[in-house]
Amino acid sequence: MTIPLPDRPLHSAELELSPEALERARVRLARKWAYLVSKTTYIPMAQQEIELRLAELVDVVIATVRTEPFSAERATDVGTRLVELNFAGRTSLRRTVEILGKSLLGMADLLRVDRLPERVVGLLGALTSGYVEAVRLSIFAQQENLNRALIKAAQDAQRNSKASEARFDEVFTSSNSGIAITDLDGAFVRTNAALSEILDYGAEEFEGLTLFDVIAPEDVTFVRNALRDLADGKAERLRQRRTMLGKDGETVQAHLAISLLRDGEDNPNHYVVIVGDDTELTLLQGQLSHQSLHDVLTGLPNRQFFTTRLERVLRHADQTFGVTMYHLDLDAFSVIANGLGGQAAEALLKSVAERLRSIFAGESAMVARLGGDEFGVLVQNEAGTPDVVRTVEQINEVLAEPLYVGGNGVASSACIGVVHRPPADIEPAELLRLADMTLRRAKRNGSRQWGVHDPEQSELDRARFGLAATMPGAWESGEVGVHSRPLVRLDGGRTVAVEVLLRWEHPELGQLPHSRCVELAEQIGLVMPLGTWLLRSACESMADRQLPLGVGLTPYQAADPDLVGEVLQVLEDTGLDPAQLQLGVPVRALLSDCGEAADNLAVLADTGIGIVLDDFGTSAADLAFMEDLPVRGIRVASSLVRLQAERTGRGSSIDRALTELVSHVHSAGIAVVVGCIDTPAQLDWWRGAGADFGLGRVFPVLS
Repeated sequence: MTIPLPDRPLHSAELELSPEALERARVRLARKWAYLVSKTTYIPMAQQEIELRLAELVDVVIATVRTEPFSAERATDVGTRLVELNFAGRTSLRRTVEILGKSLLGMADLLRVDRLPERVVGLLGALTSGYVEAVRLSIFAQQENLNRALIKAAQDAQRNSKASEARFDEVFTSSNSGIAITDLDGAFVRTNAALSEILDYGAEEFEGLTLFDVIAPEDVTFVRNALRDLADGKAERLRQRRTMLGKDGETVQAHLAISLLRDGEDNPNHYVVIVGDDTELTLLQGQLSHQSLHDVLTGLPNRQFFTTRLERVLRHADQTFGVTMYHLDLDAFSVIANGLGGQAAEALLKSVAERLRSIFAGESAMVARLGGDEFGVLVQNEAGTPDVVRTVEQINEVLAEPLYVGGNGVASSACIGVVHRPPADIEPAELLRLADMTLRRAKRNGSRQWGVHDPEQSELDRARFGLAATMPGAWESGEVGVHSRPLVRLDGGRTVAVEVLLRWEHPELGQLPHSRCVELAEQIGLVMPLGTWLLRSACESMADRQLPLGVGLTPYQAADPDLVGEVLQVLEDTGLDPAQLQLGVPVRALLSDCGEAADNLAVLADTGIGIVLDDFGTSAADLAFMEDLPVRGIRVASSLVRLQAERTGRGSSIDRALTELVSHVHSAGIAVVVGCIDTPAQLDWWRGAGADFGLGRVFPVLS
């Protein structure tokens, strides 16, 4: 059967690797991770022990990426475990994120995982979250212990204990956390070197400053009230994550712990302030949050971000002008990717992203990459917003300009689905669905097509898609079955063969004919297995009958590389003589494929199977196929049969052309079959035109 192309070109690294090769890749990752992280902090373990511990975490990470459905929850435990193992230097997390991000995306065993980049970003986000939380708890624990030690040391110092004072000084000066003693008004009395490093103030510069001078304005009131509660005995200590200000105004995200010191008479005396710098972790969290909401390649918002924005914009859109959504799908992306490689395809995606940004730069709009070669644009309309027609024209004009990659000028037009001014209360998922349906409808008309959402047409599409979605269940339950009709010789009226078709006995819609069944099956990818089942069922039912059997193929079946093998296997299993089987091959399968259908046709004909060209007569190429290929018969296109029926009796040019077509086919020694003969008048006309065989409602149903 036809194998669907991958979303990106396959590389040699994607070939299946042996378990030994995969184990080596795992060990290499653990060893490299251990080397990089051991450079960031002191770890009281031998290097071999570090590699062993990290190899265990590598297994957890790989298993998490493969989880179906994907959940990054287990990666949180990996972040926690890193802190427990003391891999908690200033750059330990950054090195971890870098090595895992690069290695997981390039690991051969994971390249077939669906949406791998998004999974890796989600995993790294969860790992970072677990790491940050573990660091926070560790800092709080350290601060708590430090607080108790400081308070005890300070109280002992106030009782003139020289040993306690020395202990206090040792803790105060050697701590990695910033520490300050302030009076009850918040004025700094004493600070350590760590606080100077965190806030970039010299020790002497703290003189004359208060704690409130280094707290962000939006947090000052909170901290002031917290100090008052401490002094009044309403709280024992403050532990909060707050924003502080450095000397140059740069913000510092800090874990803040404040406790009250009392004098010998148990009266409030000073505050002890402990500051842990969390800025780097906060920045890294922000970067990962950005990556989880943006496409890595183009930098555009991704589908998740776009959907979230949709919900907010729809709630607050101007009721007069509303919003417009454009859903784009590039026409030639797969051609460029498969013809020029991944680098050219990625360059095209980046270029399209930048060009779409420029088109909507003057509007209140969001441009997003929704996945693959699809983009979305959400415009909040205003009085001066260009209309839909002008916007679509501009998109097509800009995308038509070539982009040069490796000396090759590439460009791709786009099909566009537009939903203009949807109801304000529409759900984001529904708006995305309507835009996608409108896009698919436009694509059916070819490249560089566009359309605006039509509510009535969308309801019809919804009904059709809903019907198609239920077809597998209907097939399994027996609603979709096999129906046969006679192939009759027009001169004499004798049944010479039986054609086997699909028919769906729908409980609400009644009988759905073969053509409708094929159309629905193609929409959901069921046409290949259903076609094989029809062939096998027909051969089994007709194996003991003398009449030849006719089965029509779809274009997908005709070009299927496995077709010959499947047909011959069915004949062998059922015992049907190849000469008793006639296969209908659509002419468009020969026009659109790369030779597979013609090759299949030739091989099957060599086995004795009869070949009939279906939908014949709509192009000059049909005659060439008839003469070049081993064909027993042709079936006149149903569109021509209907056209003749509408104009019969007028001596029209259609009548003359069809009569000449029959004569030309006969001159090549090939039989003419006509379907859709539903009236006696049609039967008489085609008999007079010289057609050989017919099918249709005018003929009696087989018993």
